[in-house]
Amino acid sequence: MARVFNFSAGPAVLPEAVLQQAKDELLDWHGSGCSVMEMSHRGKEFMAIAEKAEADLRELMGIPAGYKVLFLQGGASAQFSMVPMNLLRGKKSADYINTGEWSKKAIGEARKFGAVNVAATAEASKFSTEPAQGELKLDPNAAYVHYTPNETIGGVEFSYVPQTGAVPLVADMSSTILSRPIDVSKFGLIYAGAQKNIGPAGLTIVIVREDLIGQTVPGTPAMLDYKIHADNGSMYNTPPTYAWYIAGLVFEWLKKNGGLKVMAQVNERKAKKLYDYIDASGGFYKNPVERHSRSWMNVPFTLKSEALDEPFLKGAKAAGLVQLKGHRSVGGMRASIYNAMPETGIDALVGYMQDFMKKNG
Repeated sequence: MARVFNFSAGPAVLPEAVLQQAKDELLDWHGSGCSVMEMSHRGKEFMAIAEKAEADLRELMGIPAGYKVLFLQGGASAQFSMVPMNLLRGKKSADYINTGEWSKKAIGEARKFGAVNVAATAEASKFSTEPAQGELKLDPNAAYVHYTPNETIGGVEFSYVPQTGAVPLVADMSSTILSRPIDVSKFGLIYAGAQKNIGPAGLTIVIVREDLIGQTVPGTPAMLDYKIHADNGSMYNTPPTYAWYIAGLVFEWLKKNGGLKVMAQVNERKAKKLYDYIDASGGFYKNPVERHSRSWMNVPFTLKSEALDEPFLKGAKAAGLVQLKGHRSVGGMRASIYNAMPETGIDALVGYMQDFMKKNG
């Protein structure tokens, strides 16, 4: 059976070369006689896999000294709690920027541990844009400022990195990490669930400045303490070893394909091709996001009539284009076009959309 073009928001498409390598190594990793899934996480074989994955990620992102890289579990949703538990550090409040569904979830969890100042919200625009720097009502005494650079559901992406002065900046980069170069030194903490742009579900990456850890709120469980994970090399308990291994293969794939500068060029080109077609469709297809805030990774769109949604999805599936249904909270369609989505997938989607419009316009 031929592989489909998978536009799922997560778990999402993985590079075919990575899947092939994992297949080849499934029963016997490098002559070890066993699968990575069967290895002790403390054995020399897996320790080598883990160390290389971290080194490759540090190289790809240019992570400076003074930052810990943690390979954890619980998804970004666990980080909604872990961030305030670890980063309030005796302070009473934190600033949050609200740009959609995932921002709101993070805000809700943070309120369990302290006061939240919503420094800005895009609700008035129905989350069709990001607040400008000048709109941010930041508290200089906040423990940190949290934002979501890319809202997976709404397809809103920040066109800038917020300036927060001496207050640490925290970013949920689940759906945008590794899509382009970033200056990690601008952030106090970055976290990302792996299942969108890194690897399979079950792994969460946390990149945190060392001076921010070690001062948790009273009663913080050991499993939710960054310092404990950092002191134990992310192996305080058994980590998601196979997901860690696949992430490492993805990091290798990115390096072989030019790194994040090349990936940014490809991603920008893919997104432009899809947005340009949507904008040129005369209203048959519409994207609800302001142009300067459009995501490179998640492209939501609606058809001229909701009655066409099911026929569109049925025809897309028959054409080998799957997981295009929009999130249940917003409806419509959504094409998630992460790093591993080849440009031929965008071409196939645009071609199908053209044919569908001709038949139903």
